[in-house]
Amino acid sequence: MSSDSSSAASHNSLALPARIGTLWPAWVAAVFGVAILYVVGFAAPHAIHEASHDARHSLNFPCH
Repeated sequence: MSSDSSSAASHNSLALPARIGTLWPAWVAAVFGVAILYVVGFAAPHAIHEASHDARHSLNFPCH
């Protein structure tokens, strides 16, 4: 009976690192998204337009 309780304890100790491993990409994406919003929020509107304009041209997308 003691082997069942030790097995359950070891299973629970492995659950936390596994959860962290699956959640870190979501955290990285969230931090990256907030950083982009922060940078765009303080950029001049003309600079944002020029950046998107250049990105459209680099993708060979007509914008005129």
